[in-house]
Amino acid sequence: MSAASGLRAAECNIMAMETQKEKLKEQEGSRDFFCVVSDAFRIFARRSSMVLGSAWAFASAILIIVVWGLTGPTFHYSDTWQLIINTGTTIVTFLMVFLIQNTQNRDAKAAHLKLDEIIRALKGARNELVDLEKLSDEDLTSLEKQFERVRKQAERNGNNPGRS
Repeated sequence: MSAASGLRAAECNIMAMETQKEKLKEQEGSRDFFCVVSDAFRIFARRSSMVLGSAWAFASAILIIVVWGLTGPTFHYSDTWQLIINTGTTIVTFLMVFLIQNTQNRDAKAAHLKLDEIIRALKGARNELVDLEKLSDEDLTSLEKQFERVRKQAERNGNNPGRS
């Protein structure tokens, strides 16, 4: 009888997994346009940061500047010649701001989540320290002062492992 009940439980689990898969497919179909664009930008930003943060990208930028500089005498250092590099660097800088900010936001969020998990996992840790980034500046200042008092108290008690 236990084998039969185990088989029924396994069948129920398989049916539940299939139902969950169907629900996920329905949710994918109903995702709004903003989510699709957001995901596409996230992927683009991650790949761009990997490529544009490489030594090859830096070398390419140096090469472009050298070629531009070498063409100066040919174009008699004209206003148009200068405008080309100014416009190009302005556009690249403008676009890179968004890519860098997206990458930094994701990295910061991942670091916060990892730290939150460590706080939750440590016995004796104060769980109210999870999600500190959402506190107001006044609350953060108050907490900073509290930790300063704890640090000074630890130094007075000789309980500061950071110093020899």
